[in-house]
Amino acid sequence: MREQFKVLDIFAGAGGFSLGFKMAGGTVVGGIEIDKWAGETLAYNHPDSQIVIRDIQTISDEEAIRIFKSNKPNIIIGGPPCQGFSVCRQGTGDAKDPRNTLFQEFIRFGRIFEPDLMIMENVPNLVKIKTQNEQAVIEIIKKELIDLGYHVDYSILNATDYGIPQIRRRLFIVASKVKITHPFPPPTHTIASQTQLSFWEHSLLSCPTLWDAISDLPNLEAGEGAEEMSYSKPPQTDYQKRLRVNCKLLYNHKAMNHTKRMVERFTSMSWGDSCSNVPYHLRPRRRNSEKIADHIYDQNNRRLHPSRPCHTLPANRNFTAREGARIQSFPDHYVFMGKPTVVSHKLLAREGRENEKFLCQYNQIGNAVPPLLAKQIAHHLFQQLSNSKDDFKKAV
Repeated sequence: MREQFKVLDIFAGAGGFSLGFKMAGGTVVGGIEIDKWAGETLAYNHPDSQIVIRDIQTISDEEAIRIFKSNKPNIIIGGPPCQGFSVCRQGTGDAKDPRNTLFQEFIRFGRIFEPDLMIMENVPNLVKIKTQNEQAVIEIIKKELIDLGYHVDYSILNATDYGIPQIRRRLFIVASKVKITHPFPPPTHTIASQTQLSFWEHSLLSCPTLWDAISDLPNLEAGEGAEEMSYSKPPQTDYQKRLRVNCKLLYNHKAMNHTKRMVERFTSMSWGDSCSNVPYHLRPRRRNSEKIADHIYDQNNRRLHPSRPCHTLPANRNFTAREGARIQSFPDHYVFMGKPTVVSHKLLAREGRENEKFLCQYNQIGNAVPPLLAKQIAHHLFQQLSNSKDDFKKAV
C-alpha cells in the first residue's frame, strides 16, 4: 500500500528527510540539491532515485515535469533556507517576507505537481518572525499553501521526544489536500526520570543518551580513523543495534587532526564544560595570532555529558562524522561524500576560493533532519492520509 507514496525531496541536503520517508515505506522518486558534495551523498545513498544537483531556480516548470514524468511525486518535502530572510529578489522590498526567499520555489513545485502532501521543515524561530509590515511570516506561509488548496498545520517537534539522542527542536509545516485531524505523531520517548513522569507518561520510553549512541564505535586519538574501517566491538545498546543494520564496515569515522594544545584543552574540561571553563592559556586564540580571542564561541568546543542526550548538533568538529551521524540517527550504511571538514565559507569567500565552497560531511550531517524523526512523521502521516482517503471513499 505504501508504494502509492512517491516522495520528492527538494532542498534535500544529504537526504535525512527523504531517508526517513523511505524507512517508513515511501518511495523516494527524486531529490534536488544545489550543493555538489551533499548532492553526491544523496545520489550515492538513493541510487534508484532521480537526483538533480542544481540550483532549483534554474529548473523550469516544463523541465521539472519532464524530469519526473515517469514517477510523478504525490508528496513533496524539503527545508527551503528561509532562516535569514536576508536575500531579496532584485527590486523587491521586505527581506523578511518569505515570498522573497527560496520558499517561493517550494510553492512553485507544489503548483507544478499538486501533491497530496507537502511537508516543510525549518527553524523554530520562524513562528516569531514578522515582516517590516508586522505580518507574521508563518501566517504568510500558511496563506500561500492554503491558496494552493491545502489544509495547513504546523508544530515544533523535539527530536528527544521520538528517541533521537539530541535536543533538537524543529518546525514542521504539514499541508494536505485532505483534512488530517492529527497531523503530528505523539511523543514516544522522554528524557525525564521515571520519578518525574506523570501517570499518563509512564508508557513513554527513555530517550537514548549520547553514550547509548556512540559507545560501540572505535576509540580514536586525534587524527586517527578512516573513511572506511572495521568495527572493534559489538553493539552495546538497542539504539546501536538499530543503526548498525547488520553493517560489516564502518564509514566516515575519522578524528580531527587536533593540535596538542586542543587536546590539552579538552583534557582540562569536565563534563558540561566549554571553552569558557578552561585555563586562560588554553582558550581559543585570535585568527592568525598568538593572542587569546576576546570572544569565545562555546558551541565550538564543548565536552558533553555522556549520560544525557546531546545538545543540538551544529557542524561540530569535536565528533567524527560517524559519531555525528549516529547522534542524528543516520544508519551506519549511510555514507557521506566530500571532505570531513573544510575551512569556513567566510574565509573561502575572502580568499576568492568560492569553487571550494561545498558542504563538508559535518555540515551535511548537522543540517539534516534526523531520519528516525522523519520516519515517525512519515509513518504517522501515511496512516492518517490512508484513513482520510478510506473515510472519503465510504462517504462517496
